[in-house]
Parts: sequence; structure tokens; C-alpha cells
Amino acid sequence: MRSRSESDVLPPLRTMTIATSGDVSARLDRLPATRTVWTIVALLGLAFFFELYDMLLSGYIAPGLVSSGLFTTTTAGLFGTQGIASFIAALFAGLTVGTMIAGAFNDRFGRRAVFTWALLGYSAASVAMAFQSSAMAINALRFCAGVGLGVEMITIDTFICELVPGHVRGRAIALSQTIGFVAVPVVALLSWILVPLTPLGLEGWRWVVLIGASSAVAVWYIRRRLPESPRWLVQQGRLVEAEAIVAALERRIELESGASLPAPSAERPVVRDGQFGEMFRAPYRRRTIMMIVFNVFQTIGYFGFTNWVPTLLIEHGIPVTKSMAYTAIIALAAPVGPMLGLAIGDRFERKWIIVAGAATVVSAGGLFAASASPVLLILLGIVLTVAGNTISFAYHAYQAEIFPTRIRAKAIGFVYAFSRISAMLNAFLIAFVLRQGGVAGVFGFIAAAYIVVIGAIGVFGPATANRALEDIAA
Repeated sequence: MRSRSESDVLPPLRTMTIATSGDVSARLDRLPATRTVWTIVALLGLAFFFELYDMLLSGYIAPGLVSSGLFTTTTAGLFGTQGIASFIAALFAGLTVGTMIAGAFNDRFGRRAVFTWALLGYSAASVAMAFQSSAMAINALRFCAGVGLGVEMITIDTFICELVPGHVRGRAIALSQTIGFVAVPVVALLSWILVPLTPLGLEGWRWVVLIGASSAVAVWYIRRRLPESPRWLVQQGRLVEAEAIVAALERRIELESGASLPAPSAERPVVRDGQFGEMFRAPYRRRTIMMIVFNVFQTIGYFGFTNWVPTLLIEHGIPVTKSMAYTAIIALAAPVGPMLGLAIGDRFERKWIIVAGAATVVSAGGLFAASASPVLLILLGIVLTVAGNTISFAYHAYQAEIFPTRIRAKAIGFVYAFSRISAMLNAFLIAFVLRQGGVAGVFGFIAAAYIVVIGAIGVFGPATANRALEDIAA
């Protein structure tokens, strides 16, 4: 809560200039990328690791859920509650709720507190889910975990964009995603090893879930090392706290670099009290619509492959055990896309990285559907994984930086919620298309979705690379 002394220094106006402590945004943006900056990014990347592990385990433990008799691969009806699609949909229903409420929670309680409690919340739900014995109970707790995951995802993206200097924003997102996507081969390998087994009398898929829930142990360590977002503090009028955090960062970075910091650029006006409706007014209306379209169709393409890899391989005639092994090999490529971002994240416009990745998926997906060779399927699966995750690192940065601080969390949460709605429906649609049209039908569906992505971002997306957040938002 803001103290009276801090409140008294704020003029009762919507627009003001920070004259006493200097422009916090300008001071952050001129910081060099030293160990302190990369440590913050790495800690958020570690949190992203646990988030992705929990979010993406659906497809990898699906064979175990089916073999245990809890779920079926497909159902006669489109929305069958016993089908594995309902398990996937439950997660995305929760993610929809989480992303929609994330903005309000972030703006009310701050990035740091929400980051902590969201992580603890979805970990607790996952632990409870691991001990359920009915599809209904599993789906209910998967929904609860999804709410926490949705809040966490929005918070991490917002946190990184507001803490790191603008000139390394692309690489910062890429590093956090590189660390995060290591979770994909980890959960794939653990599923390959554990799903066919029953260690200590507990089915293997349950162990995979419990291992992911260990994130709760790491959360307090991560929390102690992360400062609150100074940009958020400024928006709340808490200038004294913002000044203290920025000054501490400056002192540490000067010691690490061994040189004095350059003078910040001219101070910028800070507009407080951003309203939800602002994202539907110029100049943000066009960006909001563009990102809604992007999130709906990118999600169809991305999760249409990621959540169904073992099943798609089985449909190609590959035995279950081999499909899990092939899936684990493909998953090893998951961090490569974000690693590529470390090299290109701030060298090329992020909108064109997204377009190039989408075009690659369209091409490789058609070849995957037509292939019968296990080696070729693995190679094409790797290409699809790298391209999809290259898009992921680029759009997480892009989506966060095209909206101003005062509405950033609200806007990201709102447009991202459409991706979760899309993913929830997509789980049933992919199952239906697979039943009716086979693997070729699934990849035709995915290709059509990515063509829409290419059009939306390629035509309407603004340029953002190496620009200050406040300049992009202008």
C-alpha cells in the first residue's frame, strides 16, 4: 500500500514528469547488459521452465492416461468428456480464465507478488491432480492448474519487458524461452521412461506430474532474487520504491561493468491509470485486433502439433513405445528456436521472424503428413518444433512491447485469452479432424491457420526492434 509521504509527491493529474528521481524508463533502457540483467532474465526463464513443463505435459502423458483406462484417444461425439481432448481442453479453459484475470491482478498487486502466488497455485493443483482416479476430477484440477499457469505466463512476459533494457529485449525473451523450452525434452524423456512403468505402485504419468509440481520448492529462491518492476511502481505513484530499485540496479551494474553509466535520454511523460477500453482506441485498436487474430490461429497451428505428436506418430503406424521415443528425440529440439533468437532477436524485426517461422511450418507440415519414413518424420518433427518455438520467442516479446506500461498486463492478458479459447476448442477440433481426415487433414488444418498468421502480422504488424517501449507505444 502506498504511504502518505509517497502519495504527497504526486500531482493530482493524469500526466506528469518524474523530475525528482529522473525518468525511470530512460534510466532502465540505457543500462548495459551485465551479469545482473542476465541473472534476472535467467531466473524468470527458470520459472518459465516449470510453467512450460506443466503446460506441455498433456501430450506426453496422454498415452499413459489412455492405457490406464481413464481416457480414450477419440470419442464418437465432438465434445466427449472421456476423450483425451477433454483433458487438453480443461487446461486451456483454465488458461483462458487465468490470462483474462492476469492483467487486473498484476495491476493491483504488482508483478512480483502475482508471479509468486500463481506459481504456487498451479503447483498445488498439479499435486492434487496426480492422486485422482476419475476423468472428471483430473479435468477439474487440470482446469485449476491452468488458471495459475495463465496468470503466470502473462506476468513473466510483462516482467521481462519492464525490467530489461530495450536494446536487449529480444535476446532477453530468447534466453528466458531457451531455458524454459528445455522443459520440453525433459518432460518428453521423463514420460518416455516413466509412463510405461508403475514405480512404487504409482502409475508413471502421475510421477511425471509430481516432478513438475516440484517448482513450488524453487519459487521462494526465485522470488528473493527478483525486484518489483520499477515501471509498475511508477504507474502506482510509488516513486520512492521505484527510485530505490533503479538506483540499486545502477550501482551493481556500474561495479560489474567497471565504467560509469551513460546519461539517460530525455525524460518522458508518464501517463497513469490506463483503462481497459484504451486498447480499443487508436493507436492500439488495430494492434489489439491483429493480436487477437494472431493468437487464435497461431494456437491452432502450434498446439495442433505439439499436443498431438505421439498420437500423430501412432496414426502413422508407429508403435506406442517407439512413438514415445521418437517424440522424445523431436522434443530435444525445443530449445533450439529460442537459442536462435539469442543470435537474431535484436538484429531482425520480430514481425518478420514470426512470418518466416510460420512459412516454414506450412512447408514442413505438408511433408510430415506425406512421409512414411521414421527418420524423415523425426527430422521434419524437429524442423516443425524449431520453427514453432522460434515464433514463440518472437511473439512473446512482440506482444508485450506493442502496448504501453499502463495497459500492458491488461492488453496481453486480453489478447492472449483468445489463444487459450482457441486451444480449448482446438483440442476437440484436432481430434475430430484426425478421426475424419487422418494426419493429412490435421496438417491441412494447421497450414491454413499459419497462412492467416502470416497475413495478420506481415501486413498489420508495427516495427519494434531496438526501440524503447515508450516509443513503440506512442
